[in-house]
Amino acid sequence: MIHIPALRLGKPYTSLQKTELVHHATGDPIASVSQVSGSMIARDLSRGPAARRALADVPVADLIAMYRKAGEYFLEAKLPCGDAELSFDEYLRCLSGTTGSPLVFCRRNAEKVAYVLKNVDEVLAGLTRGLDLRVLDKGYTKQEGRTVSFYPAADFFGAILPSNSPGVHSLWVPAVALKSPIVLKPGREEPWTPFRVLQAFLKAGIPADALGFYPTDHAGAADILRLCGRSMLFGDSTTTDPYKNDLRVERHGPGFSKIILGDDQADRWEQHLDAMVESIAANGGRSCINVSAVWTPRHGDAIAAALAEKMLPITARKWDDPEAAIAAFANTQVADAINGLVDNLLQTPGATDVSLAKRGTPRLVKDGRLAWLLPTIVRCASYDHPLANKEFLFPFASVIECPQDATLAAIGPSLAVMALTEDAAFTRELLECHHIERLNLGPIPTNRLTWDQPHEGNLFNLLWRQRAFQRAGGV
Repeated sequence: MIHIPALRLGKPYTSLQKTELVHHATGDPIASVSQVSGSMIARDLSRGPAARRALADVPVADLIAMYRKAGEYFLEAKLPCGDAELSFDEYLRCLSGTTGSPLVFCRRNAEKVAYVLKNVDEVLAGLTRGLDLRVLDKGYTKQEGRTVSFYPAADFFGAILPSNSPGVHSLWVPAVALKSPIVLKPGREEPWTPFRVLQAFLKAGIPADALGFYPTDHAGAADILRLCGRSMLFGDSTTTDPYKNDLRVERHGPGFSKIILGDDQADRWEQHLDAMVESIAANGGRSCINVSAVWTPRHGDAIAAALAEKMLPITARKWDDPEAAIAAFANTQVADAINGLVDNLLQTPGATDVSLAKRGTPRLVKDGRLAWLLPTIVRCASYDHPLANKEFLFPFASVIECPQDATLAAIGPSLAVMALTEDAAFTRELLECHHIERLNLGPIPTNRLTWDQPHEGNLFNLLWRQRAFQRAGGV
């Protein structure tokens, strides 16, 4: 069994208290993970200025070059994992084993992380909107004939990470290139990806003092959010809502992403069916950018029926099946709870489980230690129905009819929207809609991201603040 230590400012730390991780399908032990306390985290964070200085002394161009090497190591090298060394394929099998995410999903999402590492200059250009990155080296620069200056907002950047998909790690990865020491609290079942990224960083030459890996409990996670000047938090609404007024914390909770059909495209909905299905079901429906509601001015019944029919081939498959399209729940109680919630909300008049009628078999599938939730399309008679704006950890979407002129006022916060329209006036309304964070105009599925544009929040704006600056004699 592999032991994964904490990394206290880059130094391995083995604790007496450990958490055991087992294979989701067999129950066999895979790893033990050392746990740290809040007091240890606080002690390490008191050394913030020294950790920041270790990064500040490295030119940003050198950090970018180190990132490229780290991306190669992440994909190709055997890297330390506590008392073992893992190849990329061995890492993927461990990752799939403890999370229940199919091996094919793990590979695809881990390759996204590697892409960000290898192309961090492209990502930083998007985050900074083309700012001359040398400003991070000396604090000011000349940009388009004017002087600009930025300063770091905090000594440390903390991240409370999830276990549902390794792809989310691409969001925090650029922090070190932005010269911010990191304090990572991994998801319980997913220490593998952040630990492997940090080992790739170390092999590439990034200063160890800037790299922290702190497996801990809920109290320790709260300490990270309290003590780090800037943080990123992943979780459901019960986890993220308490921090909605804390501007130090960038929250990544439910996305409530949507598809909106305009009047001009509603009669052509069949042309866009594949893009709709991909938006709902890609990555097993577990991403915040997966669509959870389809809004259309008409043809709601036909669209719901077609989506349900199209997703019938998505069935429960083993973790190592290359055709797997949904993830297993390693904790069957979670699947039971989600399934029960959907069924309870279906008791409210005005909603029909179209997928159940098409499939003829239950949504919940169990096999030994495992459970799966099959894709579910619900036809809601009104956007006021409690299932019309719900998001779950499996492919789920409601279909709602709403007049075009009432849609944007009713959709509520929407992380990603695929808007199917060529109407110039409606397009302008979409562009001005303050409910929509990421907008894909035309049949571009919501799961297709461009790395030069952040899809939720902006890490540079979180970690750096602009100041007024003048210098005698000019820059």
